[in-house]
Order: sequence, then C-alpha cells, then structure tokens
Amino acid sequence: MNASTPFRIRNIRLFIAFRVLFNARFYYPVFTILFLDYGLTIEQFSILNTVWAITIVCAEVPSGALADLLGRKRLLVLTSLLMIVELSVIAFVPITNMSIVFWAFLVNRVLSGLAEAMASGADEAIAYDSLVAEGNPAHWPRVLSVQMRAKALAGVISTTLGAMVYDPTMVNGFLSLVGIETDLSQQTTMRFPIYLTLVLALLACWTTLQMREEEKTTRQRPHVSLATVWQAGMLTLKAGRWILQTPLALAVILFGMMYDHVLRLIITLTSQYFRLISLPDASFGAIMATLTLLGLVVPKLAEFMVDRFSPAQNCGCLALLTLVTLLGLTVFIPYLGIIPIAMVMIGLMLTAFFTSHYLNEITSSEQRATVLSFKGLAFNLAYGIIGLLFAWLIVHLRADLSGAHPDCSRELIENQAFKDSFLWMPGYFLVLGAVIALYSARILNKKEASD
Repeated sequence: MNASTPFRIRNIRLFIAFRVLFNARFYYPVFTILFLDYGLTIEQFSILNTVWAITIVCAEVPSGALADLLGRKRLLVLTSLLMIVELSVIAFVPITNMSIVFWAFLVNRVLSGLAEAMASGADEAIAYDSLVAEGNPAHWPRVLSVQMRAKALAGVISTTLGAMVYDPTMVNGFLSLVGIETDLSQQTTMRFPIYLTLVLALLACWTTLQMREEEKTTRQRPHVSLATVWQAGMLTLKAGRWILQTPLALAVILFGMMYDHVLRLIITLTSQYFRLISLPDASFGAIMATLTLLGLVVPKLAEFMVDRFSPAQNCGCLALLTLVTLLGLTVFIPYLGIIPIAMVMIGLMLTAFFTSHYLNEITSSEQRATVLSFKGLAFNLAYGIIGLLFAWLIVHLRADLSGAHPDCSRELIENQAFKDSFLWMPGYFLVLGAVIALYSARILNKKEASD
C-alpha cells in the first residue's frame, strides 16, 4: 500500500473488519422461523422485536455521548462483549421450558439493542479521527465504499451458509458425503447459524481490542461515575443544540431519516411482497443473497456522486429514485417485481453513504459519536413510527375490505389489504418530503442571510 491510501492506517482496517464481523449474522435468512422453531409464538416474536427497537431508541444517544466522553474503543469493546453474551444466551439455552426460552430471547433482544446502539457512531468516530490524524479526511468516501462492499460480500456468504446449515437435510447430506453417518434433527441444526455468528462475535472482540485511540482524545478520559453520567448528559444536550443550530447537519439527518424509514419498512415486508409477485418461498434466501451483491457496486456509485455533485443534487437524485421505487412497488408485477426491491436496497445504501459522509465532514471530533447517535435515534424513531402507522393502516383497510366483500376468504382479504397499503406510500413520501424540503430551505436560507 502506498502512502496515499487510507488503508495503511491500522484503525481504518480494523473499522472495516469490525463492521463485517458485527453485521454478518448467519441467522438473518432464517430469523423469523428461528424464533418459532425454538417454540415461541408469532405474538412473542413481535413483542421481542418491539423490545429490541425500544432498547435502541433509548440507548442510542446516551451511548454516543459516553463514547465521546469515555472513549470510542471502550464502547466498542463493550459492544463486542454484549454481542458474545447475547448470542451465548440463545445458543445454549435448553428448550425444555418455554418460559426460560422466552426470557432468554428477551435478554438476547435487550443486549442486541444495546450493542447496536453502542456500535452506532463509535466505530465511525474512531476511524474518522484516525484518518484526520494520520491521513486525509477527503479519503473517507473511499473508506465507506470499501467497507460497504466488504460488508455486502460477507452478507452474501453468511446469508447463503446460514440457510444451509440451518437445514438438517442439507447438513446430514454433507456429513454423509464426508463419511460421517448421522441424523441431526432440526432442534440441533437450528443452533448452527448462532454458533457461527458467535465465532464472529469473538473475532469482533479481538478486533476492537486491537484498536487505538489518538492520545489527545484519551488523555483526559474520566473514570465512570455519577459525574461522568452527568457530563455525558451535558455532552448530549450540547450536541443536540449544535445539530439544531447547524442547518446542514439538521437537513442531512432529516432527509436521511425520510429515505431510511420508508425504505427500511419495505425491506421488512419483502417476504409477503415476494409471495404476492408469485415467487416461491424457497427462492427468498437466494434472491436476497443475490440482491446483496449490489453492495459491491453501489458504494462506488455513491463515491462518484459525492465527488461530482452537491448535497442538494444527491438529495434530489435519491428523492427521485425513492419515488419511482415506491410507484413501482404498487404494481406487484409477477416476478419482475424484484426490480423495485433491488431499487429499495440501492436507495438504502446511498442513504447510509451520504449521511455518513456529510455528517462526518462537518462534525468536530469531540462530539462526532454523539451526533452520529442522534442520526441513529432519528432513523430508528421514524422507523418505529411508520411501523405503527402501517399496522394501523392495514387494520383499517382490512376492515373496509371485509365489509365490502364479506364472502371473500381471510387470506384473500389480507393479501388485498397488503397490496392496497402500498398505494399510500408514494403520497406519504411526497407530503413528508415537501414538508422537510420547505423547512430545510427555510433554515438554510436563514443561515445564509445571517452570514
């Protein structure tokens, strides 16, 4: 590597490794059925994931402030330790008692939410600070590009392998090929994706222990105490005031939130959407793994766009892409409906790239993790709100359809309500986008006038 590359910097390489190890979860392709095969119900699954989302929202900003105050490395080491514990709880819990299983998964969801919140911002902050100290901050888009492509490649491998080792037929067949005759059951193989992810958690912990913070950022780190908690609270308020007083930072967060929460909702609904465009259930894992390969291409496109276009131009391009995507989703074209889902994934990747690039570019080191955590808070809060709005919409559409077509089956009503709900999304996006655009233009113009 030559001196001009950011990848000669140790923390940059460790940052990319941590992102890959933390996010490559082998159980993602079987996430829902994993809970069910442990003996939990759909209602318990919903409750557990609501707890996960609430934990992230509550811990997002305080964890960012603690990262800025106590040290990004400390928070990342703690994050990896939480990942180890969260996976160990469900990897080794006995399934003889359903109450114990539920509580084990509850602990898992809380610890997982805490780990997600603590990782958010701290890893980017330590990497960006190292780039400022040892390299050129203008190389950050290159770092993001490589990180996203590495994460995408790891996602393809973990998604494919995770689905394979979950299937007892596949595992027994492979063992038979290598001369091991056995008959593993689903209750045995369902833990294999968790075991594999636990190995990655151990590697993630080793990775964070190798990170180094700049001496000037660690010299005055206080010990954990009530005073530290108070200081973290003050730092949080300071960062919040800075965001409100910095129109570009506020606009980046608001627009990023607008794109992210709508597109993320679509991603959570892909299984049902795929069924309604006539795709067989067995194809879902392969399709998502294939679409993940977009992560090898999109970051280079995003890198080109931030070099070539202004933030406003990139925001406009992303708005047009999102609107066309939402309109395409309303049609539910058999088989070809995969194309709008591919556009959803492109939109999410561009959103993540743009918000990270622009926020890191304008944020000072001492509050970088806190500001990035505010971004995470806004994104997750909006995602939670749109989830509730979508559930309310489905209930009302289902009731209206049941009243208008009492002879139709429940499944037919459910499917039609799902399709009708997508008709509301372009209008919702346009109204919200207009409000945010008008507000952002006002605060940016006011800032220019005052300058």
